[in-house]
Amino acid sequence: MKPTPSDPVHDAQGLGGVHIKYLRHCPRQLWLYTRGYRPEAGSDLVAFGEVVSDTTFARRRDVDLGEARIDWVTTGAVVHETKSSRTPSPAHDAQVRHYCLLLERRGVNVRGGTVHYPLIRRTTDVPWNDEAREQAESAEDEARAVIAATAPPDRQPRAACRGCSYLDYCWGT
Repeated sequence: MKPTPSDPVHDAQGLGGVHIKYLRHCPRQLWLYTRGYRPEAGSDLVAFGEVVSDTTFARRRDVDLGEARIDWVTTGAVVHETKSSRTPSPAHDAQVRHYCLLLERRGVNVRGGTVHYPLIRRTTDVPWNDEAREQAESAEDEARAVIAATAPPDRQPRAACRGCSYLDYCWGT
């Protein structure tokens, strides 16, 4: 059977950073996102995050890879990602590792990454080495498996859903 353009299993070949972030945050969110459910467009938290990103490092330019958009890359190939969260998350590091992998596949000699949290004036460094590469490749495999599933993954405990734009869908509140 030939895949159709809207087939989420085959669309997964171009995994972007949002796919990896959603995988690590909530696999159900990834599954719903790839099937076109996108409540983030109406989310005040998402809009706030865009304002923080746009105003914090206004002189930087996005790097558009097609399937992914990196906030910016500095000289020496260091990936930078800005988050409006007040709490660093493993999902943010996974997203940066994914960007490093995408750049490396394009022949860029990547050094690592930094996640910026301007609201708390903190940064976290994300190393790029063999272990990080394996984690990024594994995350891609996991994301493709979630996307290929015929039914959505189980929802997270409700406490983990605080602030999620998919809350209404999953919990019917």
